[in-house]
Amino acid sequence: MPEPSATSSPAPWPDGLRFAFGTLTVLPVRVTRWDRAAARGGMLCAPLAGLVVGACAAALGVLLLRLGAGPLLAAVATVAVPAALTRGLHLDGLADTADGLGSGKPAEDALRIMKQSDIGPFGVLTLVLVLLAQVAALAQAFGGSWARGALAAVVSATAARLALTLAARDGVPAARPEGLGAAVAGVVPTGGALAVAVAVVAAAGAGGACLGAYDTVRAALAVVAAVAVAELLLRHCTRRFGGVTGDVFGGLAETAATTALVVLSLGR
Repeated sequence: MPEPSATSSPAPWPDGLRFAFGTLTVLPVRVTRWDRAAARGGMLCAPLAGLVVGACAAALGVLLLRLGAGPLLAAVATVAVPAALTRGLHLDGLADTADGLGSGKPAEDALRIMKQSDIGPFGVLTLVLVLLAQVAALAQAFGGSWARGALAAVVSATAARLALTLAARDGVPAARPEGLGAAVAGVVPTGGALAVAVAVVAAAGAGGACLGAYDTVRAALAVVAAVAVAELLLRHCTRRFGGVTGDVFGGLAETAATTALVVLSLGR
């Protein structure tokens, strides 16, 4: 994937939306502009792509519940939808990042391990644990009510893409000169990233308000916790690899989604 060319002209929001949906989902959206300005708009719009992915996941889970399926099957289907809508790229990135970090090797060797097509033991173990955690948390949410399950699916998917917005902010370097990591590294102004984060936290709280005051606080805290844990991983990867890669972005998204689901499963 080529690095976007530098440009001084801002990209119209439609270009940013196309960039977000065209690079972060498999939805049939054509990326018509490929430069730093479009990448900036795309990463600022990333939570909107997450909102759509989460809504699709929630819809399938709720449909299965309405058809008589149990919470566990609904949870499995809900977890499967984001994987399908990203061609499993975020899960693949999570596994590759785990292999790179787990190797204990210098940055150059770790990055080479991450580019290999196979998945090592660290990656397999991480995938199993993360998917189990996501399914368990969603099963508990759907067991409470279809609305809580749907809220968990939407909030977690949106928080996952918010982590990407924050990871693409100023000052976060790319580990390689090519790939999606290089394409979006440092394109988002820090102030813009923080503004998007505040908006997503507020929206999550508003969604939780439909279920009560407790869910208002829990949904907002789920997003805060998700981006906080993703930030810890981001800083660790930046120290270990010298910057971010497309795999790291995938790992951040899955880490944030899992954290949000765990928080949403706590309490009553």
